[in-house]
Amino acid sequence: MATTPQNRRSARSPAPAALLQTAGARNKSNGASKTAPIAKPIKSGDKDAPLKEDIRLLGRLLGEVLRDQEGDAVFEVVETIRQTAVRFRRESDAKAGAELDQLLKKLTRDQTNSVVRAFSYFSHLANIAEDQHHNRRRRAHLLAGSAAQPSSVAYALSRLDDAGVSGANVRAFLQEALISPVLTAHPTEVQRKSILDAEREIARLLATRDQPLTPRELRSNTELLRARITTLWQTRMLRYTKLTVADEIENALSYYRITFLRELPALYDDVEAEIDAQFPSRARARSNAADLPAFLQMGSWIGGDRDGNPNVNADTMQHALKRQSTTIFDFYLEEIHALGAELSISTLMVDASPALLALADRSPDASDHRSDEPYRRALIGIYARLAATARSLGVVNILRQEVGAAAHYGAPEECIAELQILAESLQANHGAALVKPRLAVLKRTVEIFGFHLATLDMRQSSDIHERVLAELFANAQVEGAYASLAEDKKIALLLSELGKPRLLHSPYLHYSDETNSELTILRTAREIRRRYGARAIRNYIISHTETVSDLLEVLLLQKETGLLHIEGNQLSELELMVIPLFETIPDLRLAAEIMREWMSLPQVARLIAKQGKLQEVMLGYSDSNKDGGFLTSNWELYKAENQLVELFNRIGVKLRLFHGRGGTVGRGGGPSYQAILAQPPGTVNGQIRLTEQGEIIASKFSNPEIGRRNLELLVAATLEASLMPQSTDAKEQRKLAEFEHVMEDLSERAYQAYRNLVYETPGFTDYFFAATPIAEIAQLNIGSRPASRKASRRIEDLRAIPWGFSWGQCRLLFPGWYGFGSAVAGWLEQSDSSKEKTRRLSTLRAMFKEWPFFAALLSNMDMVLSKTDLAVASRYAGLVADRKLRNAIFGRIVGEHERTSSILAQITGTKERLSGNPLLARSIKNRFAYLDPLNHLQVELLKRHRAIAAANRPPEERVQRGIHLTINGVAAGLRNTG
Repeated sequence: MATTPQNRRSARSPAPAALLQTAGARNKSNGASKTAPIAKPIKSGDKDAPLKEDIRLLGRLLGEVLRDQEGDAVFEVVETIRQTAVRFRRESDAKAGAELDQLLKKLTRDQTNSVVRAFSYFSHLANIAEDQHHNRRRRAHLLAGSAAQPSSVAYALSRLDDAGVSGANVRAFLQEALISPVLTAHPTEVQRKSILDAEREIARLLATRDQPLTPRELRSNTELLRARITTLWQTRMLRYTKLTVADEIENALSYYRITFLRELPALYDDVEAEIDAQFPSRARARSNAADLPAFLQMGSWIGGDRDGNPNVNADTMQHALKRQSTTIFDFYLEEIHALGAELSISTLMVDASPALLALADRSPDASDHRSDEPYRRALIGIYARLAATARSLGVVNILRQEVGAAAHYGAPEECIAELQILAESLQANHGAALVKPRLAVLKRTVEIFGFHLATLDMRQSSDIHERVLAELFANAQVEGAYASLAEDKKIALLLSELGKPRLLHSPYLHYSDETNSELTILRTAREIRRRYGARAIRNYIISHTETVSDLLEVLLLQKETGLLHIEGNQLSELELMVIPLFETIPDLRLAAEIMREWMSLPQVARLIAKQGKLQEVMLGYSDSNKDGGFLTSNWELYKAENQLVELFNRIGVKLRLFHGRGGTVGRGGGPSYQAILAQPPGTVNGQIRLTEQGEIIASKFSNPEIGRRNLELLVAATLEASLMPQSTDAKEQRKLAEFEHVMEDLSERAYQAYRNLVYETPGFTDYFFAATPIAEIAQLNIGSRPASRKASRRIEDLRAIPWGFSWGQCRLLFPGWYGFGSAVAGWLEQSDSSKEKTRRLSTLRAMFKEWPFFAALLSNMDMVLSKTDLAVASRYAGLVADRKLRNAIFGRIVGEHERTSSILAQITGTKERLSGNPLLARSIKNRFAYLDPLNHLQVELLKRHRAIAAANRPPEERVQRGIHLTINGVAAGLRNTG
């Protein structure tokens, strides 16, 4: 509803006990309105009391902003909708449901958008408050001297120490380890950078309130919070133009500036300190810098992942590296400048090492004023060399001009060596205290990030490689029908061609745009490695790997573009590791056999030996789930990992698994710590990469302290999973074998139940497209990648990400639980007697208590079920016009939900969802009263939108915008299941 200035002036009165309200003040000096009502008293000793107060404060301020911006009438509409939705939820009140329908239908277009934004922003603000509370509780534990918490490095080292693992073994392990979170852009990232920036400032202001503040400071803080919330309200939540790859790159880089550039080096220091504290007999004399290598490094797919994204090409790769390089050089230059201000040390006061004096003499700085300040002169020289290096790599707009010209660095190691000279001189001349605050951290930062910031992975689908090589073979008159050859003939041809020094490609022949593009991309990768260093690009991932020839094709393409080197007729060095991605259920079942054939090829074995006898394999969680369902996907991944470990151990090659986990449980999401510990023994072994996708990046890394904690848990889990001794007890091995046998049976039953509904039930696709906002998600400007691989409605062609995202929006979260209930019920009912049924149930309970894999699986499913809401989902089912189809399919889903919930309760011994995580349970319960209206509004808007389309009228922009706003709000409210 449009409001007049007078409306807005009159809306400045305090908000009633209403939406988002609502807060009782912390005390009289908290800057809140004295007339704001006090909500329920908080119990003394309630650890969540500060969280409740923060949510109330933010809610009250949002309510004030809403009234101020939109007027009393809109505010009252919002509150009436909230109260009615709460009645509908808590009391299953049919009358409330009818009232809600009427309320929503009567909303004007402007009112609808205002209501949606109000509830959406409350979800966002509640997330900020929860993150702050996690930080607060962690700090409280540290201040109280509490025992180390699980998922901390201190806890992991304590467990290792108790198990007899020495500090020397831990250090040796980290020398060879690689832990790499890989940021990816996917079409579930619904947040604009402008919104993220405003929310980060709100988080900072909220954290400040935990400090002792004077009444004036507290009042000022409250005013700033209200101002930032006003900024949110007046900022466009949605993109009106399609997100580009360049936009995705910038979004990702913001997390480096906020979190990674400072928190990652700081984490290394924490790990060093914890090792020394846990193993004091092994503690080293602390020197200028710790000796841990860069075992934790960042990766990225943004700008290099071409699979299904026609917008990624050679130019986006170059742009990605240029922007990454600019980001890291901006940071280095700023830090060097700050160091120059700090290290004002004079040789009139203290000596300096000959090496430092020589470094200072090479500086372009010839000022007499600094003739006795060699550290400053040396840093001016380092600054000049860094600036020259940045310019050579395409960085422009360097803010501070260097004093004079200097030669650029050939590699990061040269810069590290010069920083080491400064550190050693300080150490030797009474300046050790000056090393750690900034110099040692900067040196560590260069070791971690180099001149490239993050390793950019390349990914493309195997069918593209086949088409390109088919054209190359045909044009070179080597083989006119490569794609139709049998697999053994393909392998023979590829190996033969790999052994020849000549190239297939000719500059004098014409090739398709696709072939030219693919070859240009690989040549660009070679140039990027030359300019930015070998760590800039070092992996080539092959989607839909189904055969050995899929891998050999990428070897040959690298040979064609100078990335595979040959000496004589022998393959000598491979610049990009060829990494298969096994995604579907059939592919996972063939993974070990394909890798056995691949690594048994003599030519390949030589290349792997040159890679340090290391080979990476990527496993896809999303597509395997869409293909076979939650239970079968997890089980086939588990089996594939076990088979790969056995194979790699047998042939003496180290396995590095790359886990393509999504944000939702249906795509392999869930708590990372538990997920890593639940991996089969031997699968981590100090080598692990995993994707961080879509909205989960913001959830984990937009707050620096939360980000550091998430990075720490990756290190802690990798240490535990890799170094904790594995039991060799024969009895336990037999029990594990029994558990695995049961899982095999359950998986097959779950697979049949899932496939029968999704792929074998007539009309299921029509139901899915009608009962979820999948079509509208595909239109939303939330990613540079299309929602489907092909222009079809086939579920097989739909990307797994929007598949899971859609089920989350309608609150069924179907991919995270469907099939489990049928599988277990069928297995139990197969029993010949009640005694046998009781024994089988006891086996499942033992699996839950004793097997980390099964415990993590049920824990994730429990969380998904806690966010599933059949009452809300039923309103989406009402969008299906065919009543018979609607009742049949929704009825089956409801039945499976009831079976799954009942079985889960029998196994875990509790009917309460999230009984082991009461904080999350309370969080979900509290936010649903504000999330439900968004779902109800989304249903109403979908009806309007589809009615307009059915009448062949042009779409109404405000209706579309309202749908997209609800998608944003629901995703924010559900967090890791959005």
